[in-house]
Amino acid sequence: MTDALALLCYAAAVGVLAPKALTRGTWSYRSPALAVVLWQGLAVSFTLAAALASYHLITPTRHLHNGMSGLLHFCGLALDTYVPGLTGVPAFAVPVGVILLPLMCFGHHLIRARRARARHRSVLDLVGRRSARLRATVLDHETPVAYALPGRRPRIVVSSGALRVLSPAELDTVLEHERAHVAGRHHLALAAAEAFATAFRWLPLARAAREQTALLLEMAADDRALRRHPREVLASALYAMAGGRTPQGAFPAGGPDAAVRLRRMLAPRGPVHPVPRGVVAAGAAAVPLLPLVVGCMPCLV
Repeated sequence: MTDALALLCYAAAVGVLAPKALTRGTWSYRSPALAVVLWQGLAVSFTLAAALASYHLITPTRHLHNGMSGLLHFCGLALDTYVPGLTGVPAFAVPVGVILLPLMCFGHHLIRARRARARHRSVLDLVGRRSARLRATVLDHETPVAYALPGRRPRIVVSSGALRVLSPAELDTVLEHERAHVAGRHHLALAAAEAFATAFRWLPLARAAREQTALLLEMAADDRALRRHPREVLASALYAMAGGRTPQGAFPAGGPDAAVRLRRMLAPRGPVHPVPRGVVAAGAAAVPLLPLVVGCMPCLV
């Protein structure tokens, strides 16, 4: 039971303590793209830890008797072990089911969002007009709003109200922000966070990862727009469109996190130093593998 206890303690640390530590500071706002990768890595790490722990809990006596014939046996896993009391059900099906749960939720969120975007595109084909100059679809609506519809047929949408209230520089900045969402395929990262939150909705890590991923993706798009435009321009455009509403599956230029993004732009801090940034990047790459190390540790001592 040592291996199961170690994996459960690790899963508890990742699922409960890690999100509190990550949301305590504001370092992630200085490197939002890297922070998104770290949140995704923690989600994968927790899923693997929960899967391995479930296996070791249902087969507590079948871990150190299979020799060193392969990685599965070495880590205490065996394909010929069955769930006690359930004839013919391999024990390996339990951790596989834990892993498949968020994957199935991920596919569900992708399909649902794609259908919603497809319905909205069909409406835009009827009521919107294509602007070659803006490389966007203009929608006749008084509310200032701009958003991106990502996917296989991406589309940038801007309302006539936004064209009326935004200056040319502000409009260019907003469009650059939306193109960053499309180019970065941010909808995949957001769908992954939503899927993890659906699969483990009771988990603090799942709730924090969903909230932080949505905010950090907006900040990452802001950073790309700020490479070519002054931050004051983007801040004023963001303020003008903070109250706009967008359809499901779209990335808005404004939105509920506009106040946090405005404070970040108006009180900028320098980028994270390369050394701690490299440490965080290495940690983000290594954290999905830690459950395997924890699970194999009892076999090494």
